[in-house]
Amino acid sequence: MKLTVYGVPLSPYVRKLRLCLAEKALDYQLVMVLPFDQPAWFKDLNPLGRIPAMTDGDLTLADSSVICQYLEDKYNNLKPLLGQTAEQHAKVRWLEKYADYELAPLTTFMLFQQRIINPSMGQHCNEDIVQSVLSQKLPVHFDYLEQSLGSAEFFVGGSLSLADLAFASQMVNMEHAGEQLDAKRWPNLFSLYSRIKARPSLQNLLAGEQEILTSMKPVK
Repeated sequence: MKLTVYGVPLSPYVRKLRLCLAEKALDYQLVMVLPFDQPAWFKDLNPLGRIPAMTDGDLTLADSSVICQYLEDKYNNLKPLLGQTAEQHAKVRWLEKYADYELAPLTTFMLFQQRIINPSMGQHCNEDIVQSVLSQKLPVHFDYLEQSLGSAEFFVGGSLSLADLAFASQMVNMEHAGEQLDAKRWPNLFSLYSRIKARPSLQNLLAGEQEILTSMKPVK
């Protein structure tokens, strides 16, 4: 039975899960469920009402990290995305959580919210919030991640992992909001994001996301 993912493409957590599925070449169908105004039946999949959720036959799972861990465990014969050793596994999970918990509140729930979501709903974009995030809040996180990456091609073990996908998923929403990493200040992170963005897995998702963004015209 085909895997089913519930959520919307512009969610960074849904995007991370879809990238994981794509990199492992796993077939799935996407059922659109918004983060708000959700159908009553979605609470049966995730009582917290958060996206994404996923079903695999009779199994129902919620939370992008939990789902990606399940995919790694079940399809361990496919491309590994959590590292090869216990040490690498721990570092991948740490950096994934760092992106989910530290970057997301800023790149998605502030920048993307203010620049994209608010205008699409006829609400004001608070540019003071945007500039505060860009100048005061995000740089410390990018400094840490730049140091963590160093000159390596990927965050952990010299190969693509969930840490890279989680980071890139947040950078996409930042870019959707009209902002990019400063290539001079954070050259390694900029190069990492550029490499991941060029991968077929993300390019295929971005094509559909651009169509959605085009349809989200500001309400007059």
